Amino acid sequence: MTDLYSLTIDNAQFSKACGGNTHPDGEACVTLARIGVDAWAMGDSKRPNAEPQRYREAVAEWKTTDVPPIETAYWLMKPSRLIKGTWDEPKEAAEWLGERLTEHAPRFASDHDQDTTRLAVLVASAAERLALGGDASLGFYLRGTLFLSVALVTCSPNRAAPELSCPLG
Repeated sequence: MTDLYSLTIDNAQFSKACGGNTHPDGEACVTLARIGVDAWAMGDSKRPNAEPQRYREAVAEWKTTDVPPIETAYWLMKPSRLIKGTWDEPKEAAEWLGERLTEHAPRFASDHDQDTTRLAVLVASAAERLALGGDASLGFYLRGTLFLSVALVTCSPNRAAPELSCPLG
């Protein structure tokens, strides 16, 4: 894999992209330039003298990795080897979620996130959403530089993406 910072940006053509986030000193924008087949350089329009950062385009790989998709329902597009389980009832799936949260809670970076009452509420809420045909997606910063992402996806059919089929197994 190519080191992104070995790619030159000397002749890159940057375009300004603004997202509508306004501030008293002007709208917040980024500058973007393609610098390789799957690589981009991104700068900050409010810091024009700062060196642009480089990013790899993940679009081509997201379906085959365990990186969470942009929409929770898109987990149904990933290979079955990335699916941790399937359940017939929302309550069973929520119990699995509760077990994962209990397993990781001691490593949550925030004391607030470790609160067992709060975790129980999150599990109950997930069960309710699943019973209504929705999905549940949770994320927690862990101590160090890790992030835990856990998702429960309905597929009978999925309300957000009814064309996607359920995984087998």
